[in-house]
Amino acid sequence: MSKFIRVAEGAITTREAGTATAVAVGPRCAVTDEGEIVCSFMVQAATGLNDFKPMLARSNDGGTTWSEPRLIWPHLKERYSIFGSISRSPKNEMFFYGTRTIIDHPGESFWCDATQGLKQNELIWSRSHDDGRTWLEPAPIPIPTPGSAEAPGAMCIARNGDWHACYAPYNTFDPRLVVDRNQVMLLSSSDQGGTWRHTAMMRFSRTYATGAEAWVIELTDRRLLGTCWNLNQQDGSDFPNAYALSADGGRRWTPVRSTGIMGQSTALAPLPDGRALFVYNQRKHGKIGVWLAAVKPTADDFGIETNEVVWHAATPNVSGADTAHSNWTDYSFGEPSVTCLPDGELLVSLWCMQPSGAGIRYVKLRTA
Repeated sequence: MSKFIRVAEGAITTREAGTATAVAVGPRCAVTDEGEIVCSFMVQAATGLNDFKPMLARSNDGGTTWSEPRLIWPHLKERYSIFGSISRSPKNEMFFYGTRTIIDHPGESFWCDATQGLKQNELIWSRSHDDGRTWLEPAPIPIPTPGSAEAPGAMCIARNGDWHACYAPYNTFDPRLVVDRNQVMLLSSSDQGGTWRHTAMMRFSRTYATGAEAWVIELTDRRLLGTCWNLNQQDGSDFPNAYALSADGGRRWTPVRSTGIMGQSTALAPLPDGRALFVYNQRKHGKIGVWLAAVKPTADDFGIETNEVVWHAATPNVSGADTAHSNWTDYSFGEPSVTCLPDGELLVSLWCMQPSGAGIRYVKLRTA
């Protein structure tokens, strides 16, 4: 794989820049056995509000046109703010994994600047047997460590039937609560979500390092690959994105290594030839936009073969302020994901609030 060639670019949802309509974030796509693309994302009235509502849109023509989005759980929209991602199992079941936070007061925030924390939440999962048209009620997953959970990555359903999901521990609104943020956790279930075991997918050598925007996938050789945005808690700067590997179903992990990429939020997709796709935001360490890399990781090297910008942003944020993690509410694009389509093309999705417009965008690519 030498380079990525853009085939098409378009919108899954749109709104004109500067309007007061809902903000759409967190797009993730999955493909059904029939080749239909299903995209999940969240809408909220404004950035930072505790009112995420997960929705689905569908495309039967490779992403050229999309259906009107619909709420996944309309009856829960006033009670819970739900943020999560869809994924597909080897048996063509669709899964939803993420967090939910109780809405105590309409218009409240889920973020506290003073503690740099999330309102206390819980992890949840759900499953659909009909390509996402109907879903089970969300089921909780116990959080095994003190604190809230940040879990934008999709659940990984391994070929042996095990479920794997990762999250980054976060502070809460309580300044007295001590949270071990020097790690990214992996939750695994071998009994269809009945019980869960946990381990540290990543434990950082620097005591002041922390993770965010973590992701986990299964490679063709059955190793698990995890990545994350690696942050300096002392000054808010970025370390290179981190990764780790597991050869025993997530029970033990290699020491955390640098990917060599100075990006921000991360997402992964396995390739059929044993490699992986690594997609990430770039807001300050190179050309501004969304980048995509093809990698062949080992325990000591991320194995970057290609690393290119595939979507250019006009601005990294809304106000022009610093793009540190602490200013995340000012970002003007983010949370990219990548999906392999049946015809071999790649679909990169992201949210944006750019001068030219806002909403959920996509870029289709082929390789050469």
